[in-house]
Amino acid sequence: MIGTVSAGLAHSLLSFATSKGADKDALLAAADIAPALLLNPDNRVPLDSYRTLMRTAKHMCGDPALALEFGAAEPIERHSVVGLICHSAATMGEAFMQMSRYARLVIDVESGGGEARFNLAQLESGVWIEDNRPEPNEFPELSESTFARFVCDYRRHFGDAPFAQEIHVTHPRPDHAEAYDRIYRVPVHFGADRNAIRIDPTWLGVEIQPTNRYMFGVLSSMADALMKKLEGASSVRGRVENMLLPLLHTGEVSMDDIAAKLNMSRQTLYRKLRAEGISFEVLLDELRNTMALHYLDGEQVSVNETAYLVGFSEASSFSRAFKRWTGQNPTEHKARQKIA
Repeated sequence: MIGTVSAGLAHSLLSFATSKGADKDALLAAADIAPALLLNPDNRVPLDSYRTLMRTAKHMCGDPALALEFGAAEPIERHSVVGLICHSAATMGEAFMQMSRYARLVIDVESGGGEARFNLAQLESGVWIEDNRPEPNEFPELSESTFARFVCDYRRHFGDAPFAQEIHVTHPRPDHAEAYDRIYRVPVHFGADRNAIRIDPTWLGVEIQPTNRYMFGVLSSMADALMKKLEGASSVRGRVENMLLPLLHTGEVSMDDIAAKLNMSRQTLYRKLRAEGISFEVLLDELRNTMALHYLDGEQVSVNETAYLVGFSEASSFSRAFKRWTGQNPTEHKARQKIA
């Protein structure tokens, strides 16, 4: 099975299983995972090893529904910055878009037809969240835990507000099907042609409160101080930087959008920035450099997470940019900061 999962997710599963009575050392040995591998959040664990970890944990705990229980109990923000990013969105629809963009940080698998792993589909039967993971029946526990996390995380924050209406899964009905009813609380159709959740369309517009557009400021005290400094800036550059900061992680920042937010034309913004001796492209590049250094020096997020937070869709692209900025790769920089 091709793919990897974050060390954070594997460590979270390990902790959950041991809390249920499984033997930590025996689990790691069975999955062929070196304990040191889980100490660095930048590390990746082979998906095959993660599957073995899950199935060994089920056996040790005597709980065939362990994957469902794990997904229901463990919010994504406990092991990944992806959860924090989603909770910084204005609406659930926007949160879903961010979750889909960052999904590879948690579980990196190729999706069918080159599509994103998750997508929204408008069909005659309603609006669906689809999981496009290929060959899902090789690891149905991943479908169980993923959908349980979707359903239960929303329930934690919004109670019984409408969300999931029914769930389709491609794997056959398991012996522990009663756990599906207990955790999902909606009809589940086994042996379906896809893995998907039919949702209440109003879910997309549900506002997330409190909206935290400056979520990144809490990830390190230095980044927070920088944002406060930029908020008070009176130059055009400062105003542009202030508007870019909460948008960097989306990877969708354009001069046209920022000009519109400033109630000026693109050409006017171009002239004003030029008068201050800078272009929009250079400003954006320098801001990404500054924020990357703050995140890495703050030691609260990993290199891969930092890449996405400053707007790179690929960690390799971020590494090249970081080396251009600093003369070293981000992993080397982070290691030197720990030594210092």
